[in-house]
Amino acid sequence: MTSEITLFVNPTAGRGRGAHAAQPAASALRDAGFSVRTVLGEDADDALRRAREAVAAGTGALIAVGGDGLMSLALQAVAGTGTPLGVVAVGTGNDFARALGLPVRDPAAAGRLAARALKEGGERAIDLGRVGDRWFGSVLASGFDSRVNDRGNRMRFVGGRFKYDLAILAELAAFKPIPYRIRLDGGEAADIEATLVAVGNGTTYGGGMRICADAEMDDGLFDVTVVGECTRTELLKVFPKVYRGTHLGHRAVTVHRVSSIELAAAGITAYADGEPMGALPLTATCVPGAVRVLTGHRPGAAGSKARAN
Repeated sequence: MTSEITLFVNPTAGRGRGAHAAQPAASALRDAGFSVRTVLGEDADDALRRAREAVAAGTGALIAVGGDGLMSLALQAVAGTGTPLGVVAVGTGNDFARALGLPVRDPAAAGRLAARALKEGGERAIDLGRVGDRWFGSVLASGFDSRVNDRGNRMRFVGGRFKYDLAILAELAAFKPIPYRIRLDGGEAADIEATLVAVGNGTTYGGGMRICADAEMDDGLFDVTVVGECTRTELLKVFPKVYRGTHLGHRAVTVHRVSSIELAAAGITAYADGEPMGALPLTATCVPGAVRVLTGHRPGAAGSKARAN
């Protein structure tokens, strides 16, 4: 493995934390003997192009410094390449890092962990979701939650989890069940009325909402959480439980464990890792072992068996 690694930085992540986080993360890596090259971009497309160039040139690892948006870009660059991904999570949500048990908003600790993992072989092969040519690591949201995301992204006066709490309350005023057509693992299509359908490779979205609380990132399967038809009153009772994952016991909630899902619903935009994926319909596929993440876990020390649907 080359001793030169690439620091992939979003300087605006977490209201400027990305720029401040790059230095302690880089220092930790240099102190461990690595040569660090920093990659920035003028915009998302330019940043992704530069990250892909670094991977193609044989960088020893791509270390992403930012929030879930930058992690999403980094996944597009490293998925399927064998290049390890390091995570220095300093955004507002940090759901990808949370699901992997990695340091959050502690760039020096994250840098030291990445350096140690590179030296000692502490990598974990995890699954990724794929929609067309795009990859996602955490959760694909559709329905009430993606409408909340739409509204939350338009809110400029608040940040963090509180923004999504406000967006939830605002969306409730216009809430009504959504007609979906879903197909699981290529089976028969089913027409359902649902509040939302969340496709989880990881456990959380929205900065710690455990919508797919039992999802595992190395079992070769999605956890698909379907929240069925609910009244506004029920939804108000259910949503606070999402932060603890206890909503899974509600009568309106069902979970399916599948390797692929087809989703269709009129007027719904899907989000994955907090980023818009486009309007439904779409097909999401779980790709086992699509990326190696620097987690400190030695190969074979962590993992789980695939679970039956």
